[in-house]
Amino acid sequence: MIVDAFWLPGFEAGDVAAWETRELGDVVLRWPVLRPDSLRRAIGTIGEQRRFLARLPVSDIVRAIDAAAARLADPHDPLRSAAEAALPAVTGYSPEMVRLVLGRMIPDWRRPALEQLLRSELGDPAVLDGFVADRRDPGQHGTPRRLHASGPALAFHVFAGNVPGVAVTSLVRSLLLKSATLGKTAAGEPVLAPLFAQALAQVAPEIAGAIAIAHWPGGALELEDAALAAADAVVVYGGEETLAALAPRVRPGARLLDHGPRYSFGIVGRAALTRAGASAVAGSVARAVAPFDQQGCVSPHVVYVERGGEVDPAELAEMIGGALAGIGRELPRGRISPAEAAAVHQARGAAEFRAIAGEDVVLHPQAVGSSFTVAYDADPAFAPSCLNRFLWVKPIDDLLQAVECVRPYAAYLQTVAVAGAGERLDGLALALAAAGATRVTTFTDAPWPPPDWHHDGRGPLVELVRWTDLVTPP
Repeated sequence: MIVDAFWLPGFEAGDVAAWETRELGDVVLRWPVLRPDSLRRAIGTIGEQRRFLARLPVSDIVRAIDAAAARLADPHDPLRSAAEAALPAVTGYSPEMVRLVLGRMIPDWRRPALEQLLRSELGDPAVLDGFVADRRDPGQHGTPRRLHASGPALAFHVFAGNVPGVAVTSLVRSLLLKSATLGKTAAGEPVLAPLFAQALAQVAPEIAGAIAIAHWPGGALELEDAALAAADAVVVYGGEETLAALAPRVRPGARLLDHGPRYSFGIVGRAALTRAGASAVAGSVARAVAPFDQQGCVSPHVVYVERGGEVDPAELAEMIGGALAGIGRELPRGRISPAEAAAVHQARGAAEFRAIAGEDVVLHPQAVGSSFTVAYDADPAFAPSCLNRFLWVKPIDDLLQAVECVRPYAAYLQTVAVAGAGERLDGLALALAAAGATRVTTFTDAPWPPPDWHHDGRGPLVELVRWTDLVTPP
């Protein structure tokens, strides 16, 4: 199977310096090696097509995205088949994981979710089509005011490769704002965004004409400069090195929106640790860790467990290990690189040496070679995980102790999954917010944020919008 890992409206053979291919078993990915002038022509093409996009009612764009998503949701559609074949090969995720992720993320691109996102962020979606009365504030001294929301003329998205689907979600947000959109895919996942664009082209070619998706190696300065020079907004997913390389080169007046590395964790209160309830808690923790093989920004690195329940933290750690073993049979961990395997081995080895030295550290399972590790550690200090289903479980005496443990990582905190807080939940959530967390939820919902969540504490549409006020003369 040959899969085109690019989408370039107006693409011509003369725009290609060479072709790059990547053989992954039965799947062959291909994409063009672009010259800077070729990329600039592609940017010009989608910029011209944005004029059509700007005239469309946002409701038409929603319907088109919904129809494209319906194709990817259909197990019999060739594009869905291509996704299920190519994504395991390129990402290393198991086929079962890919089906789970697609099954949970594609509904976010369907009409009900998109309409909810628009209402949540903008109030009346028609504010993207023209001026709409501001129901929140009639204006100074009662003078009527109307509002219009505009997206960037061109949004340049730099994608990471750890979580399939995030790139499509980011593209969808731009399209809803009627922006021409250029996406640079990551080597770790260059597939799903172009497949989405192909699906969109088959139901709404004029809208798909406002998207360009390409891949080039990080550090290709001429190509990056061509994209940065044209972009009104730059949305970056990925590590600090990527952001540091791009940020100084964003042109004056353009917005830089970063979604860099983040740490998530969990807290279990003693109220959840009854003999009858602890098994369910362990299962929900395991199901928060396993999706994306713990690679997502929403994946917990550490779970803090409050002492004083019928089940103590060490016993819960063992139960979580049993739950991860069970999940591994239905949702196998994917392929990991030698470097990732070495990181897991090193983390286990360090924990074992600490146990030999007399520290209260216990690994589940004891034997090496498992597809998961739960490390019980009596030291409550926050410890980032090496990922790939390596979870730290740490005891605390009170829920608020967890807040103090994570405070040094305030700039990187994101999702906190909580169970068993009861009436203490609001106070705990306020303390977590003050410490830097941007989402407090359940373990069940932690891996699957809703489309209108405040991603890293910001509105996903509002952060891209420019508002225009129209004050009607009395």
